[in-house]
Formats: sequence, structure tokens, C-alpha cells
Amino acid sequence: MKKLVPVLFILFIFSSCAELVQIAQQTLDEERPLTQSEIAGGLKEALIVGTGKSVDILGITDGYYKDEMVKILLPPEAEIITKNIGKVPGGEQLLEDVLLRINRAAENAASEARPIFVNSIKSMTISDAVGILKGENNAATQYLHRTAYNNLFDLYRPKIQASLDKKLVGNVSTSQSWNTLVGKWNELAGSVLGQVAGLKPVDVSLDEYLTGKALDGLFLKIEVEEQKIRENPAARVTGLLKRVFGSVDV
Repeated sequence: MKKLVPVLFILFIFSSCAELVQIAQQTLDEERPLTQSEIAGGLKEALIVGTGKSVDILGITDGYYKDEMVKILLPPEAEIITKNIGKVPGGEQLLEDVLLRINRAAENAASEARPIFVNSIKSMTISDAVGILKGENNAATQYLHRTAYNNLFDLYRPKIQASLDKKLVGNVSTSQSWNTLVGKWNELAGSVLGQVAGLKPVDVSLDEYLTGKALDGLFLKIEVEEQKIRENPAARVTGLLKRVFGSVDV
């Protein structure tokens, strides 16, 4: 037993030394200036975290439809329909069915958006990363908007269009109803009476408008996640994120 005590003491000393070395190394790592490669790595982690949460939030059932911040509505030019739809038997339910279908299409598209964001993030240069870190509070969101928007639009638009083309009551789709409405309105606006009354023709591509609104909602969610990471240390879920964004904390 007496021989065992010195051995345990030595093991304790070595163990304590190892822990101290580890703590000292961690302290040195935290105090060491960040390299540009670390900044790039941290920003990529942040974007993967932020975009991942955003598509998870919007890509589930009711992700768009029950979130008033991002719920997709018909364009302002359709106000005459929305204001008078109650005059049509079952009209309010019909309108809500259209909105539900459009938002479901957006939710489906959002669930498939992650690879597009990942490709965009992987293409980020060190210069991009440094600019984002030192840029505005939504600089990362702006970067993704520049680099991923067109691919996201191509993903969303056919899904929105398919929703608009689906036949509803009377075997007529939302697109057909919209085109009929716009055609009649523009005919009136172009007439002598319409010109005297100052009526303006409507020139709105419904699927393009709704796709744009769907993407507005997506990037709004991404910006919210970016703000969390920039402003809330608890949202920085990895050591690298803590170091990178901690370096610019006020």
C-alpha cells in the first residue's frame, strides 16, 4: 500500500499538468490572432448553421403558411379579387385554398434548398469571408442573395407554377383565372374610358411574383439567423464560431 501512494501521487501530478497544459493551450489559441483561413472557416460554419435552420423552419408543413412574416399572398393587383371574393359562394374558402397550395409549394421547395446554399458557401473566398465579418449585420445574407438567388429561383418557380396550374372549381386553374382577370382589366384600362379615368394596365407575371415573395421570406429567415449568431454568443454553437464572431464583438 505504501508503494502505491507515491505512484498515485505521480499520476495525479502528471494528470494535473496535462490539464493545465490543455487549459494553457486553449487560452493561447483564444488569444492568438485569427488567420484569414480561420475567418473563412468560421463564416462558412455560420452560414451552414444559419441556412440549415432557415430551410428547416420553412421546409415543414405550415412553415410558410402559418408564419405571418413570410406567408405568401396574391399581389396587390389582385386586391379587387380579395376584396370581392366573399360575394362568390364559397369564394373565401376558394381563395384560402389557393393561398394554401401556393405556400405548400414554397415549403416543398424550401426543403430542397440546402444543397444550393452549401454550393454557394463552398465557393466563398477568403476575401468574401473577411468582408462579411467586417461588413454590415446582414452581410452574410447579402452574399447568399448574390450567389444563390438565381438557382433558388429556378428551384422554387416550377413548384409555384405547378401549384398555380392545378385545376380548381369549374376545372379552372388559378393561373387561368388570373390571366382572365388581368386580360379584362387591361382591355378596360386601354379603352378611351379607361384612359380618361386614369386606369393603369397590370403587367404582373403571377408565378414570378409569387416566387420572388417566397424567396423574400427565405432570406428574411436567414437574416434573422445571422443576427442571432452576430449578437448572441449562445447561438455560436462551435468553438470556431465563438472565436470568429467574438473577435468583432463590441
